[in-house]
Amino acid sequence: MNESAKLGTQPVPAAATPSLLESGTFPKRLRSFGWAGLALVLCFAFPLFDLMRFAITSTLYSYILLIPFISFYLVWTQRRNLPCDARPANKLGMLFLLLGGAATGIYWLALRDSSNLMETDYLAIMMLCFVLFFLGICGLFWGKEILRQLAFPLGFIFFMVPIPAIALPAIDSFLQNGSAVVARQFFNCSGTPFFEDGLNFQLPDITLQIAPECSGIHSTLVLLITGLLAGYFFLKSPWKRTLLAVVVIPLALLRNGFRVFTIGELCVHIGPQMINSPIHRKGGPIFFALSLIPLFLLLLVLYKSERNRKHQNP
Repeated sequence: MNESAKLGTQPVPAAATPSLLESGTFPKRLRSFGWAGLALVLCFAFPLFDLMRFAITSTLYSYILLIPFISFYLVWTQRRNLPCDARPANKLGMLFLLLGGAATGIYWLALRDSSNLMETDYLAIMMLCFVLFFLGICGLFWGKEILRQLAFPLGFIFFMVPIPAIALPAIDSFLQNGSAVVARQFFNCSGTPFFEDGLNFQLPDITLQIAPECSGIHSTLVLLITGLLAGYFFLKSPWKRTLLAVVVIPLALLRNGFRVFTIGELCVHIGPQMINSPIHRKGGPIFFALSLIPLFLLLLVLYKSERNRKHQNP
């Protein structure tokens, strides 16, 4: 058999399936999606401006300014893996648009003139409507397969929605009481004499109170965002990603309780003036950094377990 015949018997490798970015329909879809997105932004220009102004001046919601950029980056990292044959999901897109329209109608018909509506509630409703409309546009132009593949980056946008004012007291109360339980255990282990009355700790020469502003809700939200992003980048298993996010709650309580204990011990052993020290007034970032240590240790354990399982089952 001659050389040409040998070559002719060799199988021809199958062509790789092009991604959406490499398909001929991408520029047209992107252009249409861009115009629809621009129209949506213009419709919500005033609420978006109010949100930006609110987030700049808020100690609780300062992270909101980063959410769109993070979400865009997450989408950008997946741009070459999107299927080119994804068809527009008209039904799913219309569902999100109807939900956004219903939320908008409720606001204009029932809530807009309410005297009890606070700025946080107004922004929460408007941003919820904005995100629902945006997801509807994504469904109409990109399709169900792409929405499924980009579920995390698109779902991440919901962090643009501020927590309604009506829900904040319940969250604060949970974090305050949970922190008090943890602080009590620390004081019991240290042997420091104390008397606990709800959220008040009577220590020698000073009384500490876990106030709502000491609940650590901002640090908890940032820690949750950090856990979600870390799980998305380094873990594949959905339950391990969920575990990394759920563990944020006990870590938040542990961090707050340890902060109360630390300030209490400083006041007892150094002097009551430590209640006004920088470690109390501006020590939040230090304790937040400490809470990252167990979070990343758990991430490392979960990451190594996935790698070991992958090596065992190639």
